[in-house]
Amino acid sequence: MRLTGINVHPLKSGAIRPVRSIEVGPAGLRGDRTWMVVDGEGSLVSAREAHGLFHVVPDTPDTDPAVGRALRLRAPGLPDLHLDRPAGEPEPVRLFSLDLGAVPAGAHADEWVRAALGRDDVRLVWCDDPTRRTLQPGFSRPGDHATFPDSFPVTVASQASMRRLGDWILETALEHGEQAPEPLPIERFRANLVVDGDEPFAEDRWTSLIVGGVPFRVTKPVGRCVMTTIDAGSLTTAKEPIRTLARHRRVDGKTLFAMHLVPDGSGTLTVGDEVDVS
Repeated sequence: MRLTGINVHPLKSGAIRPVRSIEVGPAGLRGDRTWMVVDGEGSLVSAREAHGLFHVVPDTPDTDPAVGRALRLRAPGLPDLHLDRPAGEPEPVRLFSLDLGAVPAGAHADEWVRAALGRDDVRLVWCDDPTRRTLQPGFSRPGDHATFPDSFPVTVASQASMRRLGDWILETALEHGEQAPEPLPIERFRANLVVDGDEPFAEDRWTSLIVGGVPFRVTKPVGRCVMTTIDAGSLTTAKEPIRTLARHRRVDGKTLFAMHLVPDGSGTLTVGDEVDVS
């Protein structure tokens, strides 16, 4: 099995940034989900409620060597925003039910994000210390930590499973008398790692992976939400893939696709790396 794709998301819910190679450590891929938009109360604002985040393009020196500072944000109709890592003390923020800390990016960054999203109540924050965040009990070990992903540092998705899901979506459409849909891209699931070469949904049985010599623990499947129904280009929503996942991949009230991982080492991942699974 091979690693066929690597995706970094410097801004949580921002545009996906594919890379050829990236360093990985205990907190995940370097620079992944280290910046986040919050509302006036300090709670996460994601593309679920602010679809326009998908059109905010975040880059770091890892995703674009031309970026000379910690972060560059681009959005239609706005000048590029260039930021250094902010100084100062962390302030309380909330990621779903988790109370965390993050450093405010500052008034200039807030003004830019508000213009990009058309909201006057949002702010940009940065994760200065991922070790402050512990992970879900029962699926993690002491010392496991992360920046601002939903649950665990890394997610992996299978191209074989995506092809099988595409077949199911086509069957569902034809059963409902609908026009045959265009295949959905695997990017709908915003996985950090994309692999190919195993059977569809073989990942349900994985307990660990070694990718490019870096070991990962498989913790649990990823429960999918309505964000997967948003087209990142048009920002329109539809029934798929949740409609079909709920039919074929519903377990304990959750629709499942892809797996959560925790790195058990550090190293460099490169597209084409061999993937060994247990």
